[in-house]
Amino acid sequence: MNVSQIYIVISIIVLAIIAILIFVTKKNKKEKRITPLAGIAFAFVVAGIVFGDDRLIGYSLIGIGVIFAVIDIIMQLKKKTRR
Repeated sequence: MNVSQIYIVISIIVLAIIAILIFVTKKNKKEKRITPLAGIAFAFVVAGIVFGDDRLIGYSLIGIGVIFAVIDIIMQLKKKTRR
């Protein structure tokens, strides 16, 4: 295993831990579903981590995921202020 593969494995493990923590802490609160755009953003970030061997492709996918996540956040904030 080279260093970049170790970083990918560590990133996936940390991402899984964060997902588990979010699931456990939000269990008692009102259920909020993930929006389709946030799901797509998450998929792009994960794809960027998985295909991170080629930096151009990996960073591009992560960047697209971050852009989609920011767009989703802005849309949710606008929706919340309209209420």
